[in-house]
Amino acid sequence: MSNLAALIAGLLFSLGLVISGMTDPGKVIGFLDLFGEFDYSLAFVMIGAIATHSIIFKLTKGKKPLFAEKQFLPENTTIDKKLISGAVLFGTGWGLAGFCPGPAMVNLVTGELKAVVFVLSMLGGMILFRVIEKALK
Repeated sequence: MSNLAALIAGLLFSLGLVISGMTDPGKVIGFLDLFGEFDYSLAFVMIGAIATHSIIFKLTKGKKPLFAEKQFLPENTTIDKKLISGAVLFGTGWGLAGFCPGPAMVNLVTGELKAVVFVLSMLGGMILFRVIEKALK
């Protein structure tokens, strides 16, 4: 049942990205273009998502999930070099490509080369990170 719930959540998320236009890298780059033709629409999508999540999180915090044994919340709340460097890498990739992981995965359905290259690069980066992390241990 939890796989079905995950599938439904993923489809709903994908649908929301498509309806809001967030699968268009041009919208993201327009949002980041503060001194050109700034596109406010991403800000409204983000505000709506944050507001919705905040309300649902407050209502469900501490309660048992429907399809899991417990809630999985971050245990480490420290802001460290690892977190900051990850955020910088994420933001740089987002700004250069106009994709973040969710919209890029949705765009794989279209077969758009830019999305395919982004997802392959993202997977390569994840593998490289694991190799480096393992070597450092």
